[in-house]
Amino acid sequence: MSPADFVLTLSCADRPGIVAAITTELAALSANIAESNQFWDRETGRFFMRLAFTAPQSVNRDTIERALKSPIERFGMKTSLVDEARKKRIVIMVSRFDHTLRHLLYQIQVGWLDAEVAAVISNHDTTQRLAEAEGIPFHLLPVTAATKAAQEEQVLGLVKQSGADLVVLARYMQVLSDQLSTRLFGQVINIHHSFLPSFKGAKPYHQAHERGVKIIGATAHYVTPDLDEGPIIEQETARVTHAMSPDDLVAAGRDIESRVLARAVKLHLENRVMLNGKKTVVFG
Repeated sequence: MSPADFVLTLSCADRPGIVAAITTELAALSANIAESNQFWDRETGRFFMRLAFTAPQSVNRDTIERALKSPIERFGMKTSLVDEARKKRIVIMVSRFDHTLRHLLYQIQVGWLDAEVAAVISNHDTTQRLAEAEGIPFHLLPVTAATKAAQEEQVLGLVKQSGADLVVLARYMQVLSDQLSTRLFGQVINIHHSFLPSFKGAKPYHQAHERGVKIIGATAHYVTPDLDEGPIIEQETARVTHAMSPDDLVAAGRDIESRVLARAVKLHLENRVMLNGKKTVVFG
């Protein structure tokens, strides 16, 4: 992957001249395009594009935004311009199972994920020692039906205070309320321990075992008020056999969950995921 100073993502109704309009303005600033991806959704008539580019030191964000104002208005674009020099910050929420949390921390440690964990939030103290050993602020926020609204206000406050770009539900075994899901729409990724849309609810691997499935998997998706129905970012499956016990399926599933969640987080942080109604456009 080529280095870039900025990443521009845009979407609009498809029509001729979109790419030329944007690239002409960037060329006038002596910007150099490091990576370009585009997609035309013929079903909706929408055009999606991601441009990663470098710019001279004299060209800052304000200069770029002024240069792009004309084509943005002409084509009615919805855009996002991200300065890649700023390290992304994430908040990780977790319950008792820590395998996806550990995998995320490892991928950050080795540099595959370019991010900083601003906080770990949990409704159990199981992962407190792990977070503190990594020098990450840990917040124990137990939750019951009676305290859910107040607990979620605390969560929202911590997310805003930390300046987090993304909230990651790393096997956080609580359903976010419709209110919180709506307020953080597009900013929360969940890992579902099943290959959606089947085997929802409790113990999906045991359900899969009872049905004699031959494939298990995991799904990373954005959180919406519709439980487990958010736009899907990444999925993976693995073949299993009749000889495997539920515990064997759980063990295989843990590996898949960890990989899928990490890939989804990386795609989001690199601005490679664009919402397209109930679906996503993912520029890998």
